[in-house]
Amino acid sequence: MTGITVTLSDPTAPEARALIAALDHYLGQLYQAEENHLLDPERLKAPDVRFLLARIDGRAVGCGALRIDSSGYAEIKRMYVDPIHRGRGIAGSIMATLEDLAQAEGIKLLKLETGDRQREAVGLYRQLGFTPCGAFGDYRCGGEASIFMEKHL
Repeated sequence: MTGITVTLSDPTAPEARALIAALDHYLGQLYQAEENHLLDPERLKAPDVRFLLARIDGRAVGCGALRIDSSGYAEIKRMYVDPIHRGRGIAGSIMATLEDLAQAEGIKLLKLETGDRQREAVGLYRQLGFTPCGAFGDYRCGGEASIFMEKHL
């Protein structure tokens, strides 16, 4: 789609905070607090995280992050597209950029945790080549709502 740009951005900038707050609100409606595994904007500024904003004609409409784990994989975090802009390929553009960043860092495996009530997200991840895997990192069992996926690059 013409007009979409995806760039590394400051997660504490007002436009990023607004998207992150919208995502938190959305997830809060779907899941119990203990089922949400969120990184706040300050944590998204850490040296092991790459945070992206997607813009259409300069307006921030989506975000995503890559958290690089010391054990050699990277985790997809904070994927979100403003509902009025969904269905335009924005999430796919964010994911492609995250994959490019991971490959540039020498990462060969992406992992993610999502929820069973986010059918569109699960469908997108499957379409992009992610397959089910077990819990990883600090996710104990993840809870009944968690779905864990991975993709070899």
